[in-house]
Amino acid sequence: MTRPTARVLALLEILQAGGTRTTADLAVRLEVDERTVRRYVDHLIDLDIPVRSARGRYGGYRLAPGYRMPPLMLTDDEALAVLLGLVAGLRAGLVTTSAIAMESAAAKIRRVLPEALGRRLDVLLETADFTTASRPAATQETGVLLMLVEAARRRRPVAVSYTTRDGRRSGRTVHPYGIVVHSGRWYVTGADSASGEVRTFRLDRIETATVLPGSFEIPAGFDPATRVLSGLAEVPYQHEVSLRVLGTAEQVGARLPAGIATVQEIPAGPTREPAVQEARGRPEPSRPQAVSGPRESSGWVRVRLRAERLEWIPSLLAWLDRPFVIEYPDALRDHVRALARRLTASADSPGAVLPS
Repeated sequence: MTRPTARVLALLEILQAGGTRTTADLAVRLEVDERTVRRYVDHLIDLDIPVRSARGRYGGYRLAPGYRMPPLMLTDDEALAVLLGLVAGLRAGLVTTSAIAMESAAAKIRRVLPEALGRRLDVLLETADFTTASRPAATQETGVLLMLVEAARRRRPVAVSYTTRDGRRSGRTVHPYGIVVHSGRWYVTGADSASGEVRTFRLDRIETATVLPGSFEIPAGFDPATRVLSGLAEVPYQHEVSLRVLGTAEQVGARLPAGIATVQEIPAGPTREPAVQEARGRPEPSRPQAVSGPRESSGWVRVRLRAERLEWIPSLLAWLDRPFVIEYPDALRDHVRALARRLTASADSPGAVLPS
């Protein structure tokens, strides 16, 4: 905020918060001297903004009682920030209704901007491009999102109508511990009456929400973002993968995209695999019930993830750049060998000779 106009608008913003502000306080907030503050006040008065001065020990400046500012006053930087935020939110899929809401909001902001600034922003939005494809907006109502946010803040239970990924509808009561945004989706995480456990729900699958009487307490140390990521990593998929990777949980986890895998330290000595579970009604492939040897010593971690397809996992393992052992499924070994053959063939092939 270097230009006088920006500081004059900042002064107006401070005064709109209400109360009387001393000249010394305003000088500190605006990073100017008191004489300059008085000059800025004169600018506001010249614009017919009713700034009142109060003399004495507790004197200063305030706006006249009952005065209301026009709906919107933005500096160039603020207008740019708002419009770019709207565009980025739409492309990321975070707009809670549709592109119409974003376009309507942008049009309202555009109408109140000075003509020269408006033209410059129009050119920016027309010429700017993005390296990632636009993500379709979620279809949940804004009212559901805002209701859940308020319920989480006030710690009030919420009755929701929810549709699972396989199309089953159910009603349940949720204690919303927190609202989280991840990969263009909104999630609410909290205690679920149907299962008695902490669950994660996608907001675009919540059809209705009603705040209920009562209250709840959030468990000490609960981290909503961490819980959402771990919950997403546990969602059942076509394939379940288990690996042993050399390194600490922090080192390996930092190389994995958030939300796709769980990483656990392996204690020294032999360990035993969990019992066979059901996945989508089908028994999982047989797994070794006990594994021992040097690879089970401390310093290795177990990585588990789920995937609809195995073809992309070898590239992820190459990106880890650490020794690893595939525990299951065996089909993943074939994909790793195939990637190794392709990389070797590319590395051994002679480069094309360009004409001089």
